Amino acid sequence: MEQFVIDQNNPAVMALGNADSQMNKLIAIVGDVTVTMRPNYFKSLVRSIIGQQISVAAARAVFGRLETLLEHRIEPAGILNVSDQQLRTIGLSWQKINYLRDLTAKVHNNFIVFEQMADKDNTSVLKQLTSIKGIGKWTAEMFLIFSLGRKNVLAVDDIGIQRGARWLYEVDKSERRRILIDKRPVWEPYLTIASFYLWEVVHLGFDKTYQSIDDMI
Repeated sequence: MEQFVIDQNNPAVMALGNADSQMNKLIAIVGDVTVTMRPNYFKSLVRSIIGQQISVAAARAVFGRLETLLEHRIEPAGILNVSDQQLRTIGLSWQKINYLRDLTAKVHNNFIVFEQMADKDNTSVLKQLTSIKGIGKWTAEMFLIFSLGRKNVLAVDDIGIQRGARWLYEVDKSERRRILIDKRPVWEPYLTIASFYLWEVVHLGFDKTYQSIDDMI
């Protein structure tokens, strides 16, 4: 995995803060944000499929067993060369095995060509990825952010982002998705940066420790 730092003094971050006073307060408190990327596209999607509807610890354990089974080469060829029963033995459900088979087949048959994704817009990538069994809109959006490094993505259904926005803008739980939709035109074209700062609200426990951001100033 690779890392990069979102510098609070970067012109894009400063422009986001200038566009939104509440976001500017959050940026000032959080400072720089270190982001871990997932540059191995196939491996990233495999990990996402494995992690669906199970705990982080369980997902890590199953993925580790898959790495051992494939001799640490998470590649289409490796999955093609193991049986469904072998995949079942390491803890994958039959449904997830079906998802992995569909992903692997689409990549192996060049229906999905990762090298071409850099030239596609977000909508095209989302459409292509969500054609894979088990890959929904949220998973595809995370791929856009963490694998392709797209700068203007807002996953309005992400619970962490919703929690951060609810706290920052002091809205009711029922309005936490709506506030993201309302803020989208304010934050563009820096939606991904806004997302990372909202994730930090949850990651750093601000929403559990403080009633509002003004309590921190």
